[in-house]
Amino acid sequence: MYIKKILLALLALGLIGMAFFAYYVYDAVFVPNTKFNNDVATLFIRSEDNFSDVKEMLEPLLIDMESFEAVAERKKYIGNVKAGKYIIKKGMTNNDIVNTLRVFNEPIRISFNNQERLENLAGRLSRQIEPDSVALVTAFKDEEFLNASGFNLNTAIGMYIPNSYEVFWNISAESFRDRMFKEYNNFWSGDRNEKAKAIGLTRDQVMSLAAIVQKETAKVDERKRVAGVYMNRINKKMRLEADPTVIYALKKKKNNFDLVIKRVLNKDLKINSPYNTYLNLGVPPGPIMMPDISSVDAVLNYERHEYIFFCADVQNFGYHKFAKTLVQHNRNAAEYRKWINNQGIRR
Repeated sequence: MYIKKILLALLALGLIGMAFFAYYVYDAVFVPNTKFNNDVATLFIRSEDNFSDVKEMLEPLLIDMESFEAVAERKKYIGNVKAGKYIIKKGMTNNDIVNTLRVFNEPIRISFNNQERLENLAGRLSRQIEPDSVALVTAFKDEEFLNASGFNLNTAIGMYIPNSYEVFWNISAESFRDRMFKEYNNFWSGDRNEKAKAIGLTRDQVMSLAAIVQKETAKVDERKRVAGVYMNRINKKMRLEADPTVIYALKKKKNNFDLVIKRVLNKDLKINSPYNTYLNLGVPPGPIMMPDISSVDAVLNYERHEYIFFCADVQNFGYHKFAKTLVQHNRNAAEYRKWINNQGIRR
């Protein structure tokens, strides 16, 4: 009888212990463990981060770090941390959090435009994805890649079509570059290639001319007309004589792309540079900036007209006055010079 009571007592204690253990497991795995008030919290886990780094990020977000670590160990996450962007939702359990960190790397949307150089593009992107600007520039300028893809250091900026793209935050610099090359080829598939051939320009030439058009006018509805002026000049074997190319040449010579030049002077037109279209026939050796899609399409679908010249319209700011003759253009240019002199703009 005495032994029986002992056995019953041990059984009862075992059941109680199992109940406590079951409660502990349930509490650790299935009870909400977040303490932030927002609906979600975002974690950016870097490629070099380990579990200690993840814990440090989670520390201000969780009620009980010890229980989270126990579940992470049980689910073999501690030695298998994955880089990326992860969304932790309010009220998530440890089980939910670990599963999220193991599987649900969230893509992000990035965008870029109006960059003059690969270095500027890299700087813009490094604020949106994990790779830093040095890694991005190195990938962009990789000689083997450029040779294989048909680009060079002058034309490479034209490979990056300004738009919004969905990528993973932790994408490598090389993978991002390769993705942009694929997007570039998709962009040029179909009728854009045929239109370029029809107007007698290569892809690179279209991109170079589109960059000039975009620099000349911010008005999208005017770009086809401006493109038509330059195409008329090309077809007549005239120099483009585009001021933005001179400004780019000056910046490149001084290695200062933060330089602000509001007025091109006569002496500037003599700068010895392949980008100076006052001295050199045809389009520059590469884009003077990253042209957007509207500018590229403006060149491919340029307006057919007889204009050879254009000048800023001081009565309709942002737009231009177009001329078919030099006499008419000189009148427009004199009006513009008078206005700019009255503004006190010397450089």
